[in-house]
Amino acid sequence: MNGEAAAAGSFLCRPLGYPGKRLLDLCAAGLGLIGLAPVLVVVALAVRLTLGRPVLFRQRRPGFAEKPFEILKFRTMTDARNDTGQLLPDGARLTRLGRFLRRSSLDELPELWNVLAGDMSLVGPRPLLMRYLPHFTAREKLRFCVRPGITGLAQVSGRNQLGWDERLELDARYVERLCFIEDVRILWRTAKVVLASRGAAADADEAETCLDEERLAARGAGPTRVPEVRGRSTEP
Repeated sequence: MNGEAAAAGSFLCRPLGYPGKRLLDLCAAGLGLIGLAPVLVVVALAVRLTLGRPVLFRQRRPGFAEKPFEILKFRTMTDARNDTGQLLPDGARLTRLGRFLRRSSLDELPELWNVLAGDMSLVGPRPLLMRYLPHFTAREKLRFCVRPGITGLAQVSGRNQLGWDERLELDARYVERLCFIEDVRILWRTAKVVLASRGAAADADEAETCLDEERLAARGAGPTRVPEVRGRSTEP
């Protein structure tokens, strides 16, 4: 694969993949939504009772060819603010239920709808924030040649505990090695990781820095923190 051409996802008319990848996504997501319907209902009720409305967190994320789409998750945090009206740190707003949902990855289940809609795939690089777009290298932009995934190579290799450079390199390697066997291997490893709750960080503030802050700091520019409000679409 030509790195520069592949990295420019906007030059592709359709996501890279293998024969049957989209069919696998549709069948697995459809069966997952049907089979997990009782779990989805219970989690939705629990979120509604503890956090109120809305039950779902919606936020714009860059997908294939950097095209924005609205990702769906179960809410895990309140919108608590300090005396000046600023949002409290994620750790202070994360509820006990939210910690459980994140550690068990149950907050990600609504993304099966994103898969059915064609915005995401079961396996692929995780969709990050819109404001990170200017900070990817040409190689790291390989991620935009495929649909973003619910799980991916980086997630089964350490999840939130990996540094940004390592995570993004794993995403690029996934695109380069894209094949059915690799997807099956990642799905199998995902099941083991989720069941063991390995590498999952309930508090994002403790798990990682923001990519834009880290790269601006590396260039000697002062980072500007933009808090993420889980439960409302505030990402530009």
